[in-house]
Order: sequence, then structure tokens, then C-alpha cells
Amino acid sequence: MRLALLTLLALGLACAQPALAQSSSDVVDLIAEACAPCHGDAGIAKAADVPHLAGQQKLYLYNQLRAFRTGKRPHKEMLYMSRQMTDADMRAIADYYASLPPR
Repeated sequence: MRLALLTLLALGLACAQPALAQSSSDVVDLIAEACAPCHGDAGIAKAADVPHLAGQQKLYLYNQLRAFRTGKRPHKEMLYMSRQMTDADMRAIADYYASLPPR
């Protein structure tokens, strides 16, 4: 079920990106919505085996997304999600989560 939800969210993200290219805040909102089922609405995950994203260093988050996309950091769902993002998307979502207060 979780993989199906991630797949649907990622497909929505991939389809919506060209239309939202004008507004990076819209893209960040859409990506954050796709991340929320696992990483929480405010970047604070509820599951113990899922990392919190809120308050992490921007460069760290960006580098992890790149590592997922290249397969250097293996994780099936994150490989799929990261491949739906452009480099600019990755930088924007990393900036967004880094700006949130850690809990």
C-alpha cells in the first residue's frame, strides 16, 4: 500500500512539474506533499525507521537526494522519488526542509 501511494504521488509530481515550473514554491509544496506520508507534514517522521527532514543541513539533504537518484544510497522508494525531481527541485526541497524547525 505504501509503495502504491508513493507511486501515485510521484506520478502526480512528474505530471504536474511542467505546469508548475513558473513557481518554485508550488513545486516545493507538491514535493513536500509527496514526502509527507513517510517523512511527516512538517518533516518530522512518525515511524522510528524514517528520518526526520526538518532542520537538517541543506547540503546534506541535497546530497542524499542525489545519492538516492544515482543508486549510491540504495532505497527503492527514494530512488523512484528522487528520479522524478530535477536538480533544481532537489535544491528547493532541501532548502525547504532545512528551513523548518527541528523537533
